[in-house]
Amino acid sequence: MTTIQEQINALEQEIFQKKKQLLDLRKSVEERLVSNYEFVTSSKQQTTLLDLFGDKNELFVIHNMGRGCSYCTMWADGFNGVYHHLVAKAGFVLASPDEPSVQEDFAAERKWQFPMVSVKDNSFTEDVGFIIENQHYPGVSTFRKDEYNNIYLHTQAFFGPGDDYCVPWHLFDLLPSGSENVQTKRNLNSQSAFQLTNNIAIGVKDYENALAFYKEVIGMKGEQIFENETKLTMSGTSFFIENNPANNVHFEFAVEDIEAAKNLLLDKGCQITKEYSAKSVMIEDPFGLKFHLFEPKK
Repeated sequence: MTTIQEQINALEQEIFQKKKQLLDLRKSVEERLVSNYEFVTSSKQQTTLLDLFGDKNELFVIHNMGRGCSYCTMWADGFNGVYHHLVAKAGFVLASPDEPSVQEDFAAERKWQFPMVSVKDNSFTEDVGFIIENQHYPGVSTFRKDEYNNIYLHTQAFFGPGDDYCVPWHLFDLLPSGSENVQTKRNLNSQSAFQLTNNIAIGVKDYENALAFYKEVIGMKGEQIFENETKLTMSGTSFFIENNPANNVHFEFAVEDIEAAKNLLLDKGCQITKEYSAKSVMIEDPFGLKFHLFEPKK
């Protein structure tokens, strides 16, 4: 008579073999030639599906339902942690129907380091099967390109609780209470209304030499050039290097209600040093910390 542990081991092996069969079935679906779709990135840059491959011949596209879906956010949080492993083998991008400005704010708030594109104004998501009856569905599509830059849809999978693409569900299942009634967490910081983003602004004296130093010595990557500022990135953090001899360093916090946050900070002795808009201000606290405070676009 077998023990329960032996039954568990046998079932695990059976599931492992079934998963291999499922993968083989997915890969047996004939590849489909697709167009070189055009997108707008979260930083409002024009790009194409071919561009998203970067220097790789394979590409992951994550189909995300957008800022309003907390479950999709948990899946994306998981990809963020292993992004450096994924991009070592293939291009990687998250596509959602949100406006680029909404994506940009949300990515900073979540500290996501992967690129994002908006599918709000094209047929890409519907064409590859992740819009059903006018409803966006989460999942992943993989693509390859050939030596002539033809792009082929290779295989796909939908996302949902208990799938292979979101680790927390499997860990929840091992708890005595299981994964039922799990409520996904909306904010990374639950101690206050202030959400630290991955953006840091730095004023430098010798602008051109500073940029060369940060890129060539420290290893930061150049992303965007503005009139008096350059955006560099490294390990998921964005550094906005500003031509400003004041040498100020500003962190950034996102809040859901900027009026309430400003009133709290002013009551605690902080000062507003610059106001960009009703929902975007620079703050200096009584102890020396300077930071950008903003209410994300929704």
